[in-house]
Amino acid sequence: MGKLTRYVSWRVLLMIPTLFGIMVLNFALTQFAPGGPIEQLLAEASGSDSGVMARVGDEGDVDTPGFDASQGLYRGNENLDPAFIKELEREFGFDKPPVERFADMMWRYMRFDFGESFFRGGDVISLTVERLPVSISLGLWVTLITYLVSIPLGISKAIREGSSFDFWTSGLIFVGYAIPSFVIAILLIVVFAGGTFLDWFPLRGLVGEGWRDWPWYQQVGSYLRHMALPVLAMVLGSFAFLTMLTKNSFLDQLSQHYVLMARAKGLSERRVLYGHVFRNAMLIVIAGLPGTLIGIFFTGVLMIEVIFSLDGLGLLAFDAALTRDYPLVFGALYLTTLLGLVLRLISDLVYTLVDPRINFEKLHV
Repeated sequence: MGKLTRYVSWRVLLMIPTLFGIMVLNFALTQFAPGGPIEQLLAEASGSDSGVMARVGDEGDVDTPGFDASQGLYRGNENLDPAFIKELEREFGFDKPPVERFADMMWRYMRFDFGESFFRGGDVISLTVERLPVSISLGLWVTLITYLVSIPLGISKAIREGSSFDFWTSGLIFVGYAIPSFVIAILLIVVFAGGTFLDWFPLRGLVGEGWRDWPWYQQVGSYLRHMALPVLAMVLGSFAFLTMLTKNSFLDQLSQHYVLMARAKGLSERRVLYGHVFRNAMLIVIAGLPGTLIGIFFTGVLMIEVIFSLDGLGLLAFDAALTRDYPLVFGALYLTTLLGLVLRLISDLVYTLVDPRINFEKLHV
C-alpha cells in the first residue's frame, strides 16, 4: 500500500469518531433545550392550523378534550389528555429513551436515510435538494470571484508594500469588510433594483417566471441578472481576509533565503515570484478553501437569502432550528459536517499538487 493510500485510509477512519462526536454533542445539547417539537405543537395549535396535528388526529386513536380532529386544531392548553400527549410522543419518536433515539438516528444516517420533516410534509433529502441550486449558485460564484480578485490583489500588494496602492486598496477592502453584507444588499436594492434610483436588476428569486419556456440564452441572462446583486453583496465583504492572507504569505516567502539566492542567480522577478514563491505561498491559502466553501454554502448567506427571497439551505436550516424540526436540523448537521471533513481531506491532498515535497509518511494526524 502506498504512502498516499495509507494516509487517506487513516484520515477516513478518523472521520468516523469525529462525526460521531459532533453528533453526540449536539444531540445531548438539544435534550436540555426548552421548547421541543411537542411543546411547539401544543403552543401553536391553539391558534393555528398544523398539518402534523391533523395527521395525529386523523388516526382516530385518541379522544382528546379540546382537540378538533376535523380541523386539526387544539383548543387551548387546559385539561390535556395524557393519552393524547403520549400519542404525539409516539408519532414523533419521543416515546423512546434518548440513547435509543440517538442510536436509531445514527443507524439511519449511516445509510443516508434522514427521515421526514416534522412540519414541512416531505423527506429531508428532497427538501434539501430543492434548495441546493440557490446555495450552490451563491457559493460557487462568491468563492470564484473572491479567489480571482483576492489572490492577484494580495500578490500586487505584497510586491508594492508600503506604496500608495497598498494603502488605498487596504482601506477599500477593510471598508467593505466592516459593512455587513445585509447592509450592502439593502443599499444595492435601493440603488439598482427599483428602490429609489435605478431598476436594472430583479429583486426576487433565482430566475424569472416562465423561464422554462424561454430560449437558453434568455434563461442564462435571467439567471445572471438575478444572481448579480446577491453575489455582489456577499463578495464585497469577503475580499479582506483572503487578500491580506495572500499578501502576508507572499511577504513571508519573499524574506526567505531561497528567494535571495534565486535573485542572486539572475532570475527575473516574474520567475522568482511565480516559479518559486507562488507555490509555497499558496499552501496556506489552499488550506482555507474548505472552511470558506462550508461557510458560504450553509451558514454565510442567511440574511442574503431573506433579503432577496432566495429559498436556500441557510434559510431552511434556520427555520428548522426555530421550529425544532429535528430531522432537518440533524440531517443538515450530519451532511455539512461530513462534507466539511471530506473537503478538508481534499484540501490536504491538493497540497501535494502545489508542493510535491510533502511526505505523507511523516504526517501525523
